[in-house]
This record gives sequence, structure tokens and C-alpha cells, in this order.
Amino acid sequence: MSKLFKRTKILATIGPSTMTPEMVEEIIMAGVNGCRLNCSHGTNEERSEQIKWIRAAAEKKGRSVAILWDLQGPKIRLGTIRDNHLDVRKGDELVLEAAEGYEHDGGTTVPIQYNLADKVKVGEPLSMFDGKVKSEVVEIVSETAIRVRMLNDGFIMSKKGLNLPDTDFGGDILTAKDMADIEYGSAVDIDYVALSFVQSAGDIEKLKQLLLANGSTAKVIAKIETKKAIASDEHLEEIVRAADGIMVARGDMAVEAGAEVVPIVQRKLIAMCRRYGKLCIVATQMMSSMVDAPEPTRAEVSDVATAVVQGADVVMLSDETANGSYPLETIRAMKKVILYTQNHSRLAPLTRPDGEGNVVYDAISSAAARLAEKIDADVIVCQTASGATARAIAAERPNLPIITVTSNPRVANQLALIYANSAFVRPYVAEFGYDLACELKKSGYLQTQEGRKDLLAVIVSGDRDKVGTDTIRIRKI
Repeated sequence: MSKLFKRTKILATIGPSTMTPEMVEEIIMAGVNGCRLNCSHGTNEERSEQIKWIRAAAEKKGRSVAILWDLQGPKIRLGTIRDNHLDVRKGDELVLEAAEGYEHDGGTTVPIQYNLADKVKVGEPLSMFDGKVKSEVVEIVSETAIRVRMLNDGFIMSKKGLNLPDTDFGGDILTAKDMADIEYGSAVDIDYVALSFVQSAGDIEKLKQLLLANGSTAKVIAKIETKKAIASDEHLEEIVRAADGIMVARGDMAVEAGAEVVPIVQRKLIAMCRRYGKLCIVATQMMSSMVDAPEPTRAEVSDVATAVVQGADVVMLSDETANGSYPLETIRAMKKVILYTQNHSRLAPLTRPDGEGNVVYDAISSAAARLAEKIDADVIVCQTASGATARAIAAERPNLPIITVTSNPRVANQLALIYANSAFVRPYVAEFGYDLACELKKSGYLQTQEGRKDLLAVIVSGDRDKVGTDTIRIRKI
């Protein structure tokens, strides 16, 4: 069972390539554990339709599937450029003007979708088109326009993003669009909200308060992609502790902070997330060649395998499943890499300094994981109300499945992205962990090892109305 059960999960972005209920069902059946709905594209009405498709497919498969609502944030983009192409040369100057509805007329004034005039300072760098064109701010022209000088030859296109690594947005990272998307998302069935361009722990706390005010129980994922967020290990750790999870958003991070920093930041973030029991998603260009090709490159296989070896909870697909020609092939290739890697490598045990985290949960989860491996158990079964115990056990990165049972559907959906977890919803009874293990063995989902008659399970449970999780039992099924 453990050799066929992938512990690192797959999060897939829904887009034009997967924009039918049939395709959503196919990707979930192929191994997707969570679906990302990108608020930068499409409409809320379209996303509501996608949520219905995801829930229907999850019910058909009999598994929980997480839905991540990804806010656009202050993603600053160029407006519409004539003929969708403008050549620039080193030394040229352009005026970038925030103007509603303005379209480029072929001249040196280019529309942008965000007013930078009150944010930037003269001398600050500004990159366009994913860093392909670099420039610097030379003048604040007006209340809505700035002038920049090109530092290299190249070209720009409509709607391409801008990056300003040294610009301080002063905590102003939630736009009017984000606020509307938060309100709408809080009224529909979502499990996580991803916050773009996080700069500090305060950004996360603000979003949590907004979700609470809107009656949402969604958890917050902090996207790490700004130079300010990774200014120091202490600052980064504050963000990790404030968030419910982290997304290593490697694309914008590479442009803002330099591509060379990305592998080290990724490793640090995965370690920090394990230390604090937080979800960690590795994102951007994991199998980008498969947008146009049916097979991944060797470098992409190595990239996915590295994330698995480091202990990431989730690896994410973006354009590969949103716009690619081979979404199903990409998911199958990624699953194949995950399974081979996890079955041929072991993660180091987690060590935490004394006094960190919840001492009881951490002690029980560590004991359960070590006990399961010591006795060569087939599975760890976790009964949970909030999901906290399941996350703590997952942080130990045991080399076997964690079957989690809860009476709360939202908790089950959220746990679908947590390392090694397969979450099920059942009405609460004192023995519902044991009962579920019996059910799953009977169905063939849980299988015993070769030569063993009984399924050997380590069951972690407790009285939800009293002290919570406090019991570890070994049961033969």
C-alpha cells in the first residue's frame, strides 16, 4: 500500500485546458489532491461552476479534494499594447501611466493597471515581462505616471507583469479586486486562500481577520515571492508562523530576488514548515516543458524529485494544467516521479527545540510516527476534530500512509493537501478511526504487507470533549 500511496501531493491549476466537468474529473482520478482557482483570470461565476465540478468529482472518487482560492494581489501588469508588441532598446524611455480604459497608441506612453506614482522612488529597479526587460525609474511624471529608462534591448507585450523588488508597498498588498474576491470566496466552498506578494506577518493577520469577518473557515497560504519577505531568516520565520501554509512562488521570487536564491529559500521554507507543522507548496515551472510536450525534461524530473526529497507537502502545476496541451500526461508523469522518489529515499526525523509548538501534540505525533516505523505498521490512523493532530503527525514525515478521519468536511478537504494524509468524513463515534480502517481494508483500499494476514495499524485518538488527542493504540485488523 505505501509504495502505491503518494505522500507528496499534487495541486493543479484549473484553466482553459481543464475547463469542463469531464476534465476536472479526469485530473482528480489521475491523482490530483487539490485544485487551484486563479483569481487573476476568469470570473467568479466561472470559479463557482468549477467548485461544483471539483466537489462532484471528489464525491465520485470517494476522496477529499482541497480547493485553493488564489488572490491576484498587487500584480502590476501592462495594459493593452498596440499589435501586442513594442520593441525597446537600451537607453529608451517610456512613461508608464495608470489610466482606466486607455490603450497604447504606438508611442512612448504605455498603460499599466496599477498606479505606481505614489509608491516608487527615483532610482528603483523595475522589470517587465517576467524580467526579460529591465529598467529603472528616472522620474515621477504626475500623480498617475512614472518615467523609466530601459537597461537592455527587448520587447514588451500586453498584460505582462511588472516587478519592483526594492519598492515598499507599505502593507498595501490587498487591492480592491482582492477585497471583492475575498468577499465572494467567503460565500462559496473554498478551503484555502493564497495571499500574493506577502511582505510581512502583518499581511497574513489582516487577511485572517477579513476571512473571519466574512464567516470563512478557509486557511491562509502565504505566497513567498518578494525580496522583502526573504530579507532575513527571522523575518521569514515570522511569516511562516503567522500563516497556515506557505507557497514557494519561485517565478516572481526569481525575478525579484535573483534566480540563484530560489533553491536555498525553498529548502529553508520546507524545513521551517515542518518545524512549525505548516503546509508547504512548491510552485512554478515544475514541468513547464509539458505545456507543449508529452514528456518532461530530465531537469524537471530532478526538480520534482528534489522537492519530494526535501519533504514538501505539495508540488504545484500552473500552466501545465491550465493552458497546456498535455494536462493528464503531466499529472501522471509527476505522480510517477513522486512515487519512485519516496520509495527510494527516506526523510530525516524532525527535531524541534524544547519549548516550541504544542508539547502534547508534538510528543504524541512523534511517538506515533516512530512507533509505526518501529513495528513496521501498515498505516497510521488519526482521529481528529480540527486536523491539528494529523498535521503534527505529517510534520514527522513518516514513510507510510496517514489515514485521517473527521466529522468536519472542511477539515477533511484541508487535510487533502497535507503530507501523506488521506482524509475521510464520517459521523463521530468513539471508535470511528478503527471502524474506518476496517472499512478501508474490506474495500481493498488498505492492504496488508505480503505474507501478513492482518493489517497492522497505529491508531491515534482521544476524547474530543475533554483533553483531545491523548491515546495511541496498536490494532490488528
